[in-house]
Amino acid sequence: MRKFTAFACGTGAGLAAYYFQKLRDPQLAVHNSWTHSDRPVSECALWDSNWDFRDPKSLVRPQKSDLPQEQNRYNSDLEKHVAKSARHIILIRHGEYLDVGESDDTHHLTDRGRLQAKYTGQRLRELGIKWDKVIASNMVRAQETADIILGQIDYDKAKVKNCSYLREGAPIPPQPPVGHWKPEASFFRDGARIEAAFRRYFHRALPEQEKESYTLIVGHGNVIRYFVCRALQFPAEAWLRISINHASITWLTISPSGNVSIKYLGDTGFLPAKYLTNRIPRDAKNVV
Repeated sequence: MRKFTAFACGTGAGLAAYYFQKLRDPQLAVHNSWTHSDRPVSECALWDSNWDFRDPKSLVRPQKSDLPQEQNRYNSDLEKHVAKSARHIILIRHGEYLDVGESDDTHHLTDRGRLQAKYTGQRLRELGIKWDKVIASNMVRAQETADIILGQIDYDKAKVKNCSYLREGAPIPPQPPVGHWKPEASFFRDGARIEAAFRRYFHRALPEQEKESYTLIVGHGNVIRYFVCRALQFPAEAWLRISINHASITWLTISPSGNVSIKYLGDTGFLPAKYLTNRIPRDAKNVV
């Protein structure tokens, strides 16, 4: 009996040592999440948790010592800066408009563009969202689109905010380059403004926000595509690789942790096929 007990103990110890050594082997390590991999992660794929400069750890004075009172102070300060709820940002591209004249004042929605906006408003109403904020670019086509949408959803028009930062523009030189389109001056003029708009509207919730919030932004194709790349931490130069239709819905969610996910990207599945457009007509003869 003693020999059997000794054998069992020895065998158990040996197996434990064997598996412990295997677990220490980085090639065989058991990860605590299926999202982990043993393959090296590309540097551009790493997530910056402080992308909005609101990670609580970056807002609190670091601990000066390991004393209990200092730890309590640090933990208390940290808790005050932790977001509790998610922010949902729904981006709408304006409807189709006619690009005639040299000024924005002449860039009005086409009949088809107005119908697109109406369908989008109906879709937003069907989603049953209670809006906390509605913001629109101050360009004519965005203003007209927002006005039509507001006729379909439950929101006080008097509370709508108009923002010049959201105006259409060329955010950053795209990759791959587009040979026939080289608005170098526009990149310098518009890039900083569009980036400022991103900083203004994309961030995790304030600590005092107790429930999920919904912000509706009516803007422009280039700006929306740039926002998507920046929010998901894709290379910003990739913005021109994305195509979104007129009056489409793009939905991004910022979690309390600062993680960002996309629910819709340029969704127009609610539009009749004959109203699907993404290019700008420059001749009234080509407008349906």
